[in-house]
Amino acid sequence: MSEPDPPIRIYLSPPEVGPDERALLLDAFDSNWIAPLGPHVDAFEQEMADHLGIEHAVALSSGTAALHLALLQAGVGPGDRVLCSDLTFVASANAIRYVGAQPVFVDADPASWNLDTGLVAEELRAAVAGGRPYAAVLAVDLYGRCCDYAELEAVCAEVGVPLIEDAAEALGATYRDRSAGTFGDFGVLSFNGNKIITTSGGGMLLTRDGEVAARTRFLATQAREPAPHYEHAEVGFNYRLSNLLAALGRGQLGNLEDKVSRRRAIARRYRERLGSLPGLVFAPGPDADHRPNDWLTCLTIDPGEARADREAVRTHLRSLGIEARPVWKPMHRQPAYRDAPSIGGAVAAGLFERGLCLPSGSSLTDDEHDEVCLEVERKLAG
Repeated sequence: MSEPDPPIRIYLSPPEVGPDERALLLDAFDSNWIAPLGPHVDAFEQEMADHLGIEHAVALSSGTAALHLALLQAGVGPGDRVLCSDLTFVASANAIRYVGAQPVFVDADPASWNLDTGLVAEELRAAVAGGRPYAAVLAVDLYGRCCDYAELEAVCAEVGVPLIEDAAEALGATYRDRSAGTFGDFGVLSFNGNKIITTSGGGMLLTRDGEVAARTRFLATQAREPAPHYEHAEVGFNYRLSNLLAALGRGQLGNLEDKVSRRRAIARRYRERLGSLPGLVFAPGPDADHRPNDWLTCLTIDPGEARADREAVRTHLRSLGIEARPVWKPMHRQPAYRDAPSIGGAVAAGLFERGLCLPSGSSLTDDEHDEVCLEVERKLAG
């Protein structure tokens, strides 16, 4: 019988908190603003909007809640179809199902790993010509690298389809000097515990439209009407962020640039140390248009060229208490979505079979980083 793996010592992307977060949390605690809403929620929203250069930010209980409310306000409902990135976390697809719509998954582009914009354009135009247009496009900024929004915004405008940017993994990234989360009709952020910044749980909906922001706040607070009693003319949701968690988020946001800089440095160190190993190819990095936040450093391992496959490397690291994970399993291969239509899928499937995410947290020390690299080298050396 094999020995169990040791406890994890080096995590993939743990939260990093410090004295700023502690001070703001204590301020919220001492003020007795414990329940949802409060001055830290208002401040967190304004500070995020100012940081990103967008008019409105609405703090919510999760990124999934933000996706749900974005789809509702885009007019998506039962019987509609939404084009969605195939290579993503399941929350992107789940929110489409929440509103009764059908996700149609689009393959990844092999050069960017993101949504294949050529396939999107072809499908959107064909759907309009066939008299059954799509209700929305939900594009995911994978692993902190923005999609090619020049192409996506242009084709969505051409056919009159709302564009939702799932930037859950991309806070701090830019595309053509615009911040992730500010593209399309709605932007979505996540502050889950493993993201660039965290509020434990939490998320945000970003918009340039004041009416959308007001409607989001209304729906997220149980759609309560302005009456002295509890009056509800429509069904709402309990989706607002608490004042305590917003205080944590403010402390995290104040250190965002340092956290992103550290993750970018970690990605550079991985490339410098491991980039020449046979069979290893890193996920696309920065270029003239894209500046990723390097939320996670990802690579693929070709077992035909390397001396071990992805799983052998991953399990070796895990046996030493080092957390590494496969890249996202494509939605078209998830049991919950086995019946959903998809366009292409071979690229996403190949990335899942070969792709590995390495420890990338901003608190990762150089010694820990060197240890991860050494163990990858050892395993691939046979």
